Amino acid sequence: MKTIKAIIVEKPGGAGQLRLGEYTKPFCGENEILVKVKASALNRADILQREGKYPPPIGVSPILGLEMSGIVEEVGSRVFKWKIGDRVFGLLPGGGYAEYAVIHENMAMEIPGNIPFVEAAAIPEAFLTAFQSLKWLGELKAGEVVLIHAGASGVGTAAIQLAREIGAKIIITASKEKHKICKELGADLTIDYKTQNFKDEVLKFTNNYGADAIIDFIGGVYFKHNIDSLTRDGRLVLLATLSGGKVDEFDMRQILTKRLKIVGSTLRSRSLEYQIKLTKEFKEFAYDKIKKGIIKPVIDEVFDWKYVEQAHIRMEENKNAGKIILKID
Repeated sequence: MKTIKAIIVEKPGGAGQLRLGEYTKPFCGENEILVKVKASALNRADILQREGKYPPPIGVSPILGLEMSGIVEEVGSRVFKWKIGDRVFGLLPGGGYAEYAVIHENMAMEIPGNIPFVEAAAIPEAFLTAFQSLKWLGELKAGEVVLIHAGASGVGTAAIQLAREIGAKIIITASKEKHKICKELGADLTIDYKTQNFKDEVLKFTNNYGADAIIDFIGGVYFKHNIDSLTRDGRLVLLATLSGGKVDEFDMRQILTKRLKIVGSTLRSRSLEYQIKLTKEFKEFAYDKIKKGIIKPVIDEVFDWKYVEQAHIRMEENKNAGKIILKID
């Protein structure tokens, strides 16, 4: 059985459990392509999986990595849209921190123009999550107000750009040193979550109207203020609970009187059919804009994958503004 180089988690725990080792080479199914991976990118889910808190779905590679870019090396027997040598990028259920990865033919996207591999690898998870959250779940429309928490994160920087192209008014929360990049991407109002009350700032900015949609990764400690910040018929999209999942003494009547919609989602657990449809609609909306440089991923730092431990620590310490990339040699 052939083996490949991959990042292995020795046992659930801290970043020190990561090492460069060997794993079984993935098999290319009839509707899949085998990709020689050139770059992958970090996501919070990788940290949770490394800690043993977010196991991969049944049948999915235990190797970390939810996105990649690279070169097609093999195509399945029923694949006709790709050929060996094509430059592709795409969303994975797992397996991105490796020399080779397999991806369904309809989940792969051609890398636009001369975009480098490290930049292409930063797109799939962040932009597909942001697109799903804004368009499908948040139902965001031109002229509406959206509040994006963690605006300088990978998903946050993607969401700012997509919301800008939708034509929405954009409010973000982030630490003060990250406001400049959010403004440059299109944020209309930046809020320092460490020193400002975001509910008060949202209501002040909107003349007490509130936000039509909120994209949130924080959960627990933000929940009450999120509900207070939403206008009537507002939508709260919850993507993570980084501050915890419990809310104390919350009066639910506001959800009824304001007719609020609260939606929770993880993209990894969605069906293949759902993800293929999402990828198709994202391409229709954003592909040409990416090709022209109107929309582009924000790269925080690129690490050789030998230094994956340091890359994980950087994300855990919330030092990144944008995506952290692993260059696969």
